Amino acid sequence: PSDFRQRSHVEERYGADFIPEGMTIQDWGVTYEELEPHFDRFEYLCGTSGVAGNLNGEITAQGNPFEGPRSRDYPNPPLERSLGTLLFDKAAREAGFHPFPAPASNTSRPYRNPLGVQMGKCTYCGYCEWFGCANYSKSTPQTTILPVLLNRSNFSLRTNCNVTRIKLDRSGKRATGAIYVDSSGEEHEQPADLVILSAYATHNVHLLLLSGIGEVYDPKTRSGTLGRNYAYQMVSGVDVFVEENLNPFMGAGALGQAIDDFNGDNFDHGPHGFIGGAYVALWTTGGRPILQHQLPQGTPEWGSAWKQAMAENYLRSASLSVHGSVMSYNDAHLDLDPTYRDAYGDPLMRLTFDFHDNERRMSRFVTARAEEIARAMRPRSYTVNQRQGPYSIVPYQTTHNTGGAVMGDDPSTSVVNRYLQHWDVPNLFVMGACVFPQNAGYNPTGTVGALTYWAAEAIKTRYLKNPGPLVDA
Repeated sequence: PSDFRQRSHVEERYGADFIPEGMTIQDWGVTYEELEPHFDRFEYLCGTSGVAGNLNGEITAQGNPFEGPRSRDYPNPPLERSLGTLLFDKAAREAGFHPFPAPASNTSRPYRNPLGVQMGKCTYCGYCEWFGCANYSKSTPQTTILPVLLNRSNFSLRTNCNVTRIKLDRSGKRATGAIYVDSSGEEHEQPADLVILSAYATHNVHLLLLSGIGEVYDPKTRSGTLGRNYAYQMVSGVDVFVEENLNPFMGAGALGQAIDDFNGDNFDHGPHGFIGGAYVALWTTGGRPILQHQLPQGTPEWGSAWKQAMAENYLRSASLSVHGSVMSYNDAHLDLDPTYRDAYGDPLMRLTFDFHDNERRMSRFVTARAEEIARAMRPRSYTVNQRQGPYSIVPYQTTHNTGGAVMGDDPSTSVVNRYLQHWDVPNLFVMGACVFPQNAGYNPTGTVGALTYWAAEAIKTRYLKNPGPLVDA
């Protein structure tokens, strides 16, 4: 819960001087308590499998003891444990930590969501991450909400189209629709009284930049808000090589065991001198042999020795993932590239970003805790993969990009208000992780879903009855 009051919480617990120069963290403008009903609604839409750790303020013995209070349990029980997650659980407890089944939007049993969409029980086939689910066991728009929407007369889905602009009236204060290009390359204008941006986080920012909506952030003068406070996540890990056959090919996209002891502000940061944290988890997601294989240090990178090591270790290795937060800084931002253009002749979006010392110290600290768990697993060997060097977009790390059109209660430091309504264009709402003022040590999907329900409720109950600003600037 304290993540939503990031600056206020840090200042209250550690003092304003604890925040490094150049760090631009801020409160979200909305609290966990306000969002909890919407987190709950989103989890029930998705059929999330898990177990509560904090049920109406009562700490349970099964779930995450550090989570915020939830009003009811998950709609489905946790997924079946894999051998790897059981080894992690035992080792984490030996190390003095508090492991729990990671919540997963893979259904652990047959489930009908509140919209009436039937989902199937996960079969742990391994073809989950980056694949569609023919069993309807994985939560996606196709399996949870589109079957209902497609049967509604007031819903139209236009596939293979790319929105290139939000169109404004002459005043620049009202959106009149969207310009999009279809699969044949023909441009269309879709008129609208209300426009909701709900593309991927960075694409939302790109559309705002191309449409000239809002003042673009200038890192030299620190003026402007559009593109400001981009953040990522700091990922490291420990590869473990054990005696047991873990059968990594039997898994689900989010089957895992995790600890939250060193996430958020769940521990005293004072002696360590950094802000933020990370979860540590062992995932059994499907064991794709090309992408998901670990080899002991010193293994040749090609040839017969590499093949032998691959055969010996594929079934008997796993990774402990350290998935950490990244705070926002005045030098991290998104803007239009002055040189490169896309297929439509529009400027590409440019990302300016690197990791800071705060995140490196956080990552080293939590990775050392992951190493404690790895040692307690009593493996044949293990390898620590600490984040090294500057940020590079080349190796895959995560798709958890945030910021650029952040929310808040002050139009001088945010693009949208607490209801995700644009400060300058009241009939424009912006959804997605682009509204995060900084990036917490969690996957963003649950928060994106909760914020979307929160904004949708405000649109339905307030805006449509009296169109205009929902918050005074």
